[in-house]
Amino acid sequence: MNPRRDLHLVSAALLTWGLGEGLFLVFQTIYLLQLGASTALVGLLLGANAVMMMLSQIPAGYLADRFGRRPVMWVNWGMGVVSTLVMALATSLGVFVAGMLFYSLTAAVMAPMNSYIVHARGDWSVGKAVSMTSAAYNVGAVLGPLLGGLIADRFGIRQNFFIATAIFMLSTLIVLLIRRQPVEAARHESAITSLLKNKPFMLALGLILMVIFVLYLPIPLTSVFLRSERGVSLGAIGRLGALQSVGNVVFLLVLGHLPALPVFVISQVALFAFSLLLWRGSGLGLYGVGFFLLGGYRIGRAMTLSLIRPLVSDDQVGLAFGFVETVNSLSAILAPVLAGLLYDRSPASIYPISMALLAISGVITLIVRRSIPRIKSRLTLENTSQLPEVFEAELETQLALEERKSP
Repeated sequence: MNPRRDLHLVSAALLTWGLGEGLFLVFQTIYLLQLGASTALVGLLLGANAVMMMLSQIPAGYLADRFGRRPVMWVNWGMGVVSTLVMALATSLGVFVAGMLFYSLTAAVMAPMNSYIVHARGDWSVGKAVSMTSAAYNVGAVLGPLLGGLIADRFGIRQNFFIATAIFMLSTLIVLLIRRQPVEAARHESAITSLLKNKPFMLALGLILMVIFVLYLPIPLTSVFLRSERGVSLGAIGRLGALQSVGNVVFLLVLGHLPALPVFVISQVALFAFSLLLWRGSGLGLYGVGFFLLGGYRIGRAMTLSLIRPLVSDDQVGLAFGFVETVNSLSAILAPVLAGLLYDRSPASIYPISMALLAISGVITLIVRRSIPRIKSRLTLENTSQLPEVFEAELETQLALEERKSP
């Protein structure tokens, strides 16, 4: 039997999910306005969405470690079907918002799903497995907005939610075929306490918070900037969004096999170039190159899991990934706040300030990369008891790769 059978099934489920989600996600704020929401309320709802997504990550990871990854994945897939159907059937703003907020809780699938992917990867590296499955989702996300725009223009945005519900049902049928994975017996009296005492893990979380924050800072208000300050049409912005999804796929497929820290550096270079093109560039050609480079953000987020995995034991993977996704979500909450403050002061200022912060974080990442041999020594002396032998070997392999690539 194919050792990566379940990995392929998860990829197929994510591809169809990306297609369904792409049908409505980019049009959701427009539909809220059509239902009578003010722009201020839309902003508040998006913030509430992000908070709920953040708060759901650690509990989901804990439940996955305690009761199994597959049941938590199944529950989240089912929640996605139900919440999208609620949004499709809604004829009032209140009911639609209830469905939308319920849908935001499906982000809790990230930690258990990524934990499942890691354990189903066979002889693939963590980075390659996560990147390939993320690429599958993004292939669907390329097609979804293009198809959704055609449907919305002809039949209205509401029909997109009905079609997405049907596609989500297909995705759910696919994910129901994945096999059960064993639940690891806990090795520690408190998994959370053990993780908080794991110094390399906490240092890695700090690095992730910094990197993902600066990677995301120039992104959230770019569509508004292009529309309001550069006069780009909505249709052109939609095509740029599709090009961004293409960039996501290319970056994931090309860089997914590399160690995490070099990819972090490449991601920051890509977002530096994006910021420069948006700040000083003009014309859809240069903007298109910039949006393609946004794939650097997607691969950067994917590689956070590759960085963390060797630092935790088998029974902590779901919880550790929950911490990672919480940090990622926290960055997605904080970065738009700073971006909004900068935009109100001077719309274009987001980009040079992002470039400065990316340069600083890039230097810090390089310093961390050069210090890996010292971190390795500390791990050997201080934290060996926290790592099962199989993951000590995995850590040795990743560190060796980093050392060979260091100048």
